[in-house]
Amino acid sequence: MSGNIHDMASEGWRGPADHIIRGQIMEAADAHFRQFGYGKTTVSGLAGAIGFSKAYIYKFFDSKQAIGEAIAMRHVVEICDAAEKAVKNDKTSPEKLRLLFRSVTKSSVDLFFLERQLYDMVSHAVVEDWHCNRVMNDRMQALVESIVKEGRLSGAFERKTPLDETCRAIRQAMKSFCHPAMLAYNLDNWPKAQNELVNLVLRSLAP
Repeated sequence: MSGNIHDMASEGWRGPADHIIRGQIMEAADAHFRQFGYGKTTVSGLAGAIGFSKAYIYKFFDSKQAIGEAIAMRHVVEICDAAEKAVKNDKTSPEKLRLLFRSVTKSSVDLFFLERQLYDMVSHAVVEDWHCNRVMNDRMQALVESIVKEGRLSGAFERKTPLDETCRAIRQAMKSFCHPAMLAYNLDNWPKAQNELVNLVLRSLAP
């Protein structure tokens, strides 16, 4: 199910969730992080760059991390929504699992490495286990579980292994291509490597 960023990214927010100024701060901060990186940015520097006072920014966010989380959450929602859209069709369960891997990997590559400075922010989100990281894990887990259940009902996947164990193993495999630090080692050959990994996963799921 698609998430609402106002509901999911409210940690560290101050004032009305849908205030127009909050959106303006997020847009400006996103552009600033893309240019200079999250780690090198301070609230004072951000305030000066976007023309607001530091005190005014603190009326809407209680810290730099809160701003970073709001922006990261927006990208998480985009990745998860794209993945859900990719598997909403009449394909078989094995094909859906393949499409899920491909969608998440492509979105992650585009976000983390075509926008190199965002890699810094996403790395903070994963290492420090920001709320957006937990949201993405929950949504990916739900997608994987749905596909596996569907595959078991249709006879495409084996049923002997406990469902939770199967889903955990698939999610661990997915991390190779959506965790920023791990994906960094697979950039040169990610399409081929990801396809080979999915093939192995699907063979293990065969009845």
